[in-house]
Amino acid sequence: MRTALLAWDYPPSPSGLSTAAREIAESLAEAGAEVTVFTLDRTGHARVDGVTIMGLALPPGSPLACLRLWGSAGHLAAPLAFRYAVRSAHATAPFDVIEATNWYAPAALLTGHRDLPLVTRSSTPAAFTRDPAGSVRNRLDGWTADRLERRQVRGSAGLIANTAAHGEVVARAYGLGGRQPAAVIGLSLPPEVAAAARGAPYPETAEPLRLLFVGRAEARKGFDALLAAVAILGAEQARGSLPPFVLELVGVPPDDLPADLPQVARRHIRARGRIDGQALSAAYAAAHAVLAPSRYESFGLVYQEALAYGRPVVACAEDASARAFVGAPGAGPLASTATGPALAEALRPLLIDPDLRRAYRARALAAAGRFDRASLGRETLALYERAIAAARMRQSA
Repeated sequence: MRTALLAWDYPPSPSGLSTAAREIAESLAEAGAEVTVFTLDRTGHARVDGVTIMGLALPPGSPLACLRLWGSAGHLAAPLAFRYAVRSAHATAPFDVIEATNWYAPAALLTGHRDLPLVTRSSTPAAFTRDPAGSVRNRLDGWTADRLERRQVRGSAGLIANTAAHGEVVARAYGLGGRQPAAVIGLSLPPEVAAAARGAPYPETAEPLRLLFVGRAEARKGFDALLAAVAILGAEQARGSLPPFVLELVGVPPDDLPADLPQVARRHIRARGRIDGQALSAAYAAAHAVLAPSRYESFGLVYQEALAYGRPVVACAEDASARAFVGAPGAGPLASTATGPALAEALRPLLIDPDLRRAYRARALAAAGRFDRASLGRETLALYERAIAAARMRQSA
């Protein structure tokens, strides 16, 4: 099968979408598919680990690059670039199917083509990552993005969700009627991540305890609750009731910390910004626990990475993925809500009790490795076949 995958970025770019794109592409290649990735984060063509990569970065000053600067209408720049590149490649050597994320709808202008079925693998809808109290311009901009996402998802020949709960959320968000073939397919971890995790011993040194957050400084990730919890626990540590601790923020640059962050919290925080894979591996290996208090995750790669390293995960019960991947196997405590007091209450026992940390570590290791490339590639190709058949049936109807 000849497949195309649309990606906003691709490794070595360090993002969750990039990691997911690589796992999808390489799992399909290992399953025997011919895979071409179209990505906007680079120029030129390359062949890496059995995958053809075509860079579509918009040249500065080009019409599409200028269009991208406009509010609202700028959301059409990337879909136009993807449409032109994919249709041109398809005319030369036809694809059987294309896949894209729903996030900001890169394939919004590739729906409805009878000769090229589209499959959408749903990440978190863009609406879930925005501040609802933004300016009128930002709300209009968001409205356009939402409409493009809805167009892409509704026009897809098949749908993939990372979890069943996420599939239900996406169906409600986009008003889907259950007409398309759909599947629940979990994402795998990169082999080098799994290998590094297997060889990472747990740090037994008591002070300072090293806590790790991997993500962005946004409400969906529970970042506000995280900072509030650090302020609460930092005050307790100053009074001598807790051992010293440090929280490393990966993906959060220092400028993203609020200007009014209390000093009692600031002195425990190290904001590192975006780091490469080797540095991230070292950060996981050094951590005594991983803090991931997201209010919502479509899958939660951070959960899977933390489990692979055998690190206790402090997550939030508001997120269905956290309940499934962390709460169910007992791999860490769940805060009842994404608030500072609730998160502090969940984390406090871990800071105090090394035996509790070791018990969570054992359960985290037992829960790791639920998803691999073999199942990802096999199940994705099976959904592709169903989507292609469904598209052919619509053509003949």
